[in-house]
Amino acid sequence: MTKGKQEVDHLEARWPLITAMKGGQEVTWLNEQKSMSTEDQLPIQLEEIEDAEARLRRFAPFLGAVFPETRDSAGVIESPLLEIGRMKAFLEAYHQEKIEGQLYMKADHLLPVAGSVKARGGMYEVLKHAEQLAIENGLLSTEEDYSKLASKEMRKFFSRYSLAVGSTGNLGLSIGMTGAALGFQTTVHMSIDAKEWKKRRLRERGVQVIEYADDYSRAVEEGRTLSAQTKNSFFIDDEHSRELFLGYSTAALRLKEQFQERGLLVDKDHPLIVYLPCGVGGAPGGIFAGLKRVFGEHVYSFFAEPVQAPCMLLGLMTGLHDRIAVQDAGIHLATEADGLAVGRASSFVGRAVANDLDGVFTISDDQLFTYLGQMAKLEGEYLEPSALAGVEGPFRAKRSGWLERHLTDEQRANAVNLVWSTGGSLVPQEEMAAMIRKGEQLFSQ
Repeated sequence: MTKGKQEVDHLEARWPLITAMKGGQEVTWLNEQKSMSTEDQLPIQLEEIEDAEARLRRFAPFLGAVFPETRDSAGVIESPLLEIGRMKAFLEAYHQEKIEGQLYMKADHLLPVAGSVKARGGMYEVLKHAEQLAIENGLLSTEEDYSKLASKEMRKFFSRYSLAVGSTGNLGLSIGMTGAALGFQTTVHMSIDAKEWKKRRLRERGVQVIEYADDYSRAVEEGRTLSAQTKNSFFIDDEHSRELFLGYSTAALRLKEQFQERGLLVDKDHPLIVYLPCGVGGAPGGIFAGLKRVFGEHVYSFFAEPVQAPCMLLGLMTGLHDRIAVQDAGIHLATEADGLAVGRASSFVGRAVANDLDGVFTISDDQLFTYLGQMAKLEGEYLEPSALAGVEGPFRAKRSGWLERHLTDEQRANAVNLVWSTGGSLVPQEEMAAMIRKGEQLFSQ
């Protein structure tokens, strides 16, 4: 429930940045807690990430068997690392500022099957659950060829079990597609922000979609409740799941290989600065934790949120995490960036990154569409609005004063700025064309 005016005024008095946020302004918040604490709160260790990666490798034969789009990669779900030089030149001209260092994009909008960053965590948790059930019932060992999981007998076995998740869209796609491929009875509880084409795609795969005329938190709450009342049902909880977090973290090991292939270094003299779109926090939190474990202390990161859905910024800044929603601060939850349309951040993720994250910034929907249009025109990459949230990161880091305070001239010149994309490759052509037109119109105004 939205707080009354008196309570909102109290929040503004204590955290003045809320006034600008409530007014719809783009803001940048720097995490002072990072400089005040040396405590490591990241909830996963490198060994766990390596174990998760090994599990995904075991499942590669199965994924190659049920998803034809993964056969060229032998069932490995991975996205390319792209240097986006033309977009860099555009951004520098558009902002009339130079980006110090190189600019790359980790193109998770091209991840096969689910077409978004959610493929990593969502698919991982479903696969781990399936592996556990099969092993417990004497139907699988880790030494076997996992392509056997695509058999009619295994599908019949998994059909005795149910999966459920609450989603704004992309996580639902990831879990729905994977659950259906295994044979699970799968239900996705979709918030009002979810796009129709995502619901349609799930239904075409035999997934039950339950729609809500409310936001993400309600879809998760209802999904959790109904799953608890259903026999043999497993609810994948985007707000609290450690397994989702681990699945997302495996991106760091893959990125390390891609950096080595390109001769890119990450060390004191060559820092890595990552800009991650953020909704409830699971995907960016897991990726960031993985990067810190794999690359070490010379990784820095900012989360990026829509102006009208800054739940992680609000939770971190106030220290209230999931005990405060954007509506409590007088902010109306409304954004075209459906994957980021979340009003209340994950308490698990907020507390996990509180001592390590460098900051959070917000960006308007108009800017997201402007960058969407230019990314398609200049780089030939077709992204959802939410996937453009991090693009402005290098300028926010510089204008906020963070860059000069934390990195020397030489470090800034040698830095790799990495923008992380989320979804886009599965968007229907007509919808993508409409979004590109909107972006071009906004740019020409």
